[in-house]
Amino acid sequence: MKLRSLIAITALAVGTSAGHAAEFINVLTGGSSGVYYPLGVSLTQIYGKVMPDAKMSVQATKASAENLNLLQAGKGEIAFTLGDTLSEAWKGNADVGFKAPLAKLRTVAAIYPNYIHFLAAEDSGIKSLADLKGKRVSVGAPKSGTELNTRDILKAAGMGYQDFAKVEYLGYAESVELMKNRQLDATILSSGLGVAAVRDLATALKIVVIPISAELVGKIGDAAYQTGTIPANTYNGQAADVQTVLVPNYLVTHQGVPAETVYKMTKSMAENLDAMVNAHAAAKAIKKDKLAAGSPVPLHPGAEKYYREAGLLK
Repeated sequence: MKLRSLIAITALAVGTSAGHAAEFINVLTGGSSGVYYPLGVSLTQIYGKVMPDAKMSVQATKASAENLNLLQAGKGEIAFTLGDTLSEAWKGNADVGFKAPLAKLRTVAAIYPNYIHFLAAEDSGIKSLADLKGKRVSVGAPKSGTELNTRDILKAAGMGYQDFAKVEYLGYAESVELMKNRQLDATILSSGLGVAAVRDLATALKIVVIPISAELVGKIGDAAYQTGTIPANTYNGQAADVQTVLVPNYLVTHQGVPAETVYKMTKSMAENLDAMVNAHAAAKAIKKDKLAAGSPVPLHPGAEKYYREAGLLK
């Protein structure tokens, strides 16, 4: 009798432990000097209030393409990505870093747009895309969202990396340091407005923000690319508005994350957008009524449940 009782108690303990297994939420972001990272930290704080028993972590990555491959492999629960990269991942574009369609991906929310910053040192003489020919340029980390944006924009302008004297494949922080040290003439950053890396660069030396015309944006031939404006005085020394390219950002998960978890993440974020704005001003562009806006990837059922409850999706 004692043995049977001991077995029953042990089984109950094991069952209870399994039923309350720790839930892990790893937020995949980007470089620590970009916008994704501070917003990712903010998300863990928001989620932590509604899922206090979950173990939260924020992972700095090379951003969009790496994030999506990690999600497909189940090595993260939610990630930031650019819309054009998301589209290529869903299709399985090997040239962008996706050997096969990433069919496990699911959309959580449409968030703020990235502004494509083509930046040059003022004393380099660069004032247009054409002036980049023969110059030393950082085009973004390999197969990152920034690098994909760079390729597409240059192609629309009838240019390519072969036009540069030197090409560097670097993230934000490394590119800015080389610019400061005069080892680069120009760099490209795809990020939200007011990104720390550009503020840092504009404080250290005089820069030019190269304009991208609406006509050129139309030649890219991808609906993810839109025309927009970097308002005057966004960065030190930038006295006038600058026309450029916008690309929407998304929060994405994968089909293996439970619907109830994604529901809680979606609802808590939608109801705490002010906390994200406090983490980075780029979040001012996140609009609750636009969170369910069209994505190249289907909504996760948990996100869809919240949007229907909130009247944001019919």
